[in-house]
Amino acid sequence: MISAPLPPEYLSRLNPEQREAVEAVDGPLLVLAGAGTGKTRVLTTRFAHILMTGRAQPWQVLAVTFTNKAAREMRERVSAILGQPAEGLWLGTFHALCARMLRRHAEAAGLRSDFTILDTDDQNRLLKQVCEAGGLDTKRWPLNNLMAIIQRWKDRGLTPERVTPAEDTDFANNRAMEFYANYQARLRQLNAVDFGDLLLLVTEILRTDEQILAQYHRLFRYILVDEYQDTNTVQYLWLRLLAQSSKNICCVGDDDQSIYSWRGAEIENILRFERDFPGAKTVRLESNYRSTVPILGAAAGLIAHNEGRLGKTLRAGRSDAAGETVRVLSLWDSQEEARAVGERIEAARRAGQNLSEVAILVRAGFQTRAFEERLITLGLPYRVVGGAKFYERAEIRDAMAYLRIIAQPADDLAFERIVNQPKRGLGDTAIRDMQAMAREKRVPMSVAASLLCETDGLRPRPRAALRELMEGFSRWRAGLDGEGHVVVAATMLDESGYTEMWKQDRSPEAPGRLDNLKELLRAMGDYPSLQGFLEHVALVMENDENAAGERLSLMTLHAAKGLEFDMVFLPGWEEGLFPHQRALDDAGGKGLEEERRLAYVGITRARKHAIISHAANRQIYGSWTSSIPSRFLDELPAEFVTREGSAGAARAAPAFGGAFPISTRPKVIDTGAWEVQARPAKPGGFALGGRVFHQKFGYGRIIGVEGEKLEISFEKAGLKKVLDRFVEAKS
Repeated sequence: MISAPLPPEYLSRLNPEQREAVEAVDGPLLVLAGAGTGKTRVLTTRFAHILMTGRAQPWQVLAVTFTNKAAREMRERVSAILGQPAEGLWLGTFHALCARMLRRHAEAAGLRSDFTILDTDDQNRLLKQVCEAGGLDTKRWPLNNLMAIIQRWKDRGLTPERVTPAEDTDFANNRAMEFYANYQARLRQLNAVDFGDLLLLVTEILRTDEQILAQYHRLFRYILVDEYQDTNTVQYLWLRLLAQSSKNICCVGDDDQSIYSWRGAEIENILRFERDFPGAKTVRLESNYRSTVPILGAAAGLIAHNEGRLGKTLRAGRSDAAGETVRVLSLWDSQEEARAVGERIEAARRAGQNLSEVAILVRAGFQTRAFEERLITLGLPYRVVGGAKFYERAEIRDAMAYLRIIAQPADDLAFERIVNQPKRGLGDTAIRDMQAMAREKRVPMSVAASLLCETDGLRPRPRAALRELMEGFSRWRAGLDGEGHVVVAATMLDESGYTEMWKQDRSPEAPGRLDNLKELLRAMGDYPSLQGFLEHVALVMENDENAAGERLSLMTLHAAKGLEFDMVFLPGWEEGLFPHQRALDDAGGKGLEEERRLAYVGITRARKHAIISHAANRQIYGSWTSSIPSRFLDELPAEFVTREGSAGAARAAPAFGGAFPISTRPKVIDTGAWEVQARPAKPGGFALGGRVFHQKFGYGRIIGVEGEKLEISFEKAGLKKVLDRFVEAKS
């Protein structure tokens, strides 16, 4: 009897399902790789296996990743298996590979091979030139909105000629296509492309030039694609064109981790793989080597509620996979939530837990503020991954600059930052004129600005805009004694046009920036005065940025994809926050399913400990409103979860202050640019002489009523003017 030869060492290190994915080299293959199942090992081993068995030369394999880091890692691993550097590879990101192709075939796109790839600033400047030449009113039709439309068309593989009426937009009275065409023509004149052109132009060449397409069909015998669930339309088209001939395409991905639709990713690409490539084989990687049994069980039970998925069930592949259950903490309010998370991290650190293996993963960027301040109080070093710390974000710095001028009109640095933010037609020349007058008169720039408004030194429109701003500062400053600093701040952000600027912005980041501004107003409500709040922020900003040693990670769930930690905190699991309200408003249900995938990603970041929390009450401005626990909590299988906390039975209890039951969804009212959750209107309103209670000012009696505005004589705080939604009637 002749024994079968032993497999090569690189195959012997694989489990059966991984090995099946590596050895199924002929024909289309979809590898559904669950979280922590070793997809990178499969992809790199498959690449090396193709080369080791002589099926292709290194330059005959096209390997596509989403990040340069992933490409470097794949190159290193393939070289390690081969025992020598892998040379001549077509290995890189979509954009890097397409740039290489476009250099080869630039003439087919009307370019020279030495074309320039513009950065974001250059793109925006060029688009501004095109729009000014076309007579576009950029105040009414912001340029960043138009750029977002153009990039969306490029992500969908649409040249100006391919934009159909169904794909069109009403931007600038249906002129977006015109500006898109002019922008592309100007790029060609400059022998330049933007980032979106790299894929768009190469895809268009492959679509229209059969000879060039045939060259690549002969060149690439095998195609390997990482993170296929994150591909957008033009990436999908490019891959399909290249795979038409050999059909030897292997796509690795996880439909349960498709969380980037907001930046163009199409989950349908992975869901329809078997239809796109008839006879395709699907291999499921389900042995998870990262997490414990309870963590995997909780994640699997949650994601099973999604209908739009191909289906797989993760099982523990670790020998030490038994572990503690997922903890669900029900807490009274958002402040207690921050305290509870901080205390558990402190306890874990005392028990020997490395802070570098601890993460707080939030649904929205504004949530980081409460945790940052708590961590600073406790002296726990942290880093914000994938973004700036809360008070360092551009929109927060802008808002703080406005507030600093209200508190201190002589703050020239703050004034320079916001005098033309949002745009008021005050360019560099106008700023220099203000600076010159401030030096001449020896006054702050804000005073110089008012003086300049009384001269002919500015054109009429900028002068009117500047005068309106300066009158606004006087009005807002006066409001501090009556309405209070929180209401003044909200009014200022509205009346200055700052919030409207972000409401009109169509970039994916704009909603988050508005959420951050709302969180800033919440933070202000914790302090008795504007000066007290500004002093607090100054102290927070002085936190030692250069402290050495380990730090815990604070980031959004989107930024956490691909990472893993021993201990993961998942706060804010409440309806309207997670799942986010925008997803709940999505009539098609796709938004809710993506939110559930995001929750699945969050849970599966944890190796040993996953702690989910929700608060029964959250503070909006100075008032408290109830929060409904996320539906995702009810979808977690009970056998894998331990529930604890003071608010576990609070769903039917009265909210803070006894305003209304927590089981009742808060009404959302519109107050200018701010949507805030507020208590239902009081029947009959408020009457003169009525006794009321305010969360900050305490008890008082009404001495004046003007619509929603009340003039109240507070027992300790004296005379104040407040809106009726911020007080409660008391007998």
